[in-house]
Amino acid sequence: MDELASVDGTIGPADEMTIPVTDDGLLRGDGVFEVARLYAGRPFAWDEHIARLRRSAANVRLEFDLDAALAEVDALLARVGAVDGALRLLITRGGRRVAVVGPLPDRVPAMTLATIRFAPTRVLDAVKSLSYAANMLASRLAREAGADEALLVTPHGRVLEAPTSAFFYVLDGGLHTPPLAEHILDSITRRHVIALTGATERVLHCDQLIEVEEAFLASTTREVQPVSAIDGRPLPATPGPQTAAAADALRRFIEVS
Repeated sequence: MDELASVDGTIGPADEMTIPVTDDGLLRGDGVFEVARLYAGRPFAWDEHIARLRRSAANVRLEFDLDAALAEVDALLARVGAVDGALRLLITRGGRRVAVVGPLPDRVPAMTLATIRFAPTRVLDAVKSLSYAANMLASRLAREAGADEALLVTPHGRVLEAPTSAFFYVLDGGLHTPPLAEHILDSITRRHVIALTGATERVLHCDQLIEVEEAFLASTTREVQPVSAIDGRPLPATPGPQTAAAADALRRFIEVS
């Protein structure tokens, strides 16, 4: 699938669309965004994504025309038709409304993770901002260490999340995820997985990773993706039974939503 984009209502090939180079969304990463997965041209949990976009914009004091943005997304989706892919909507400090539809990223069947020290920016709590340079660097550092992706941990060793996905793990037979109080993103997919599986929030220290029985990442584009190893240690089960059950439950929920 070729990427197609809308910039302030003008639709064209994504690699040909432009915004002014003076836009602080580009110069300073000042803006907010959302990504929703498209199933046959329909964005899953779109109302939840829009509600979070509004909260993010309010938290960084960014005003924008939501009605115009939604109308432009509708026009873009009408153009691309019943495709499976990803829809990205971003609002820049310069006032640009940008929507992009493109293919899903390639995914391996199971991910290997490397722990990377990371200090969340407290002032951006509850904000899905364009300032993702630290997250992307963490992913590159993990790949340099021979892993597929990073598992972010605080300087004090508390496990957080992956750079673009929530982290779930099985310990002592129960399914858990790090708490939002650790300043991680309130992921929409994370919410659904918790509701569907009964997973609980539990603090996990990196020293306890050796005890983890199974683990997976969860996000809009990846749904549930098993983790096969952390810091070079293979997990006992990939995918484990609770990972497989979570994947099946989320898939069934998406199909009926």
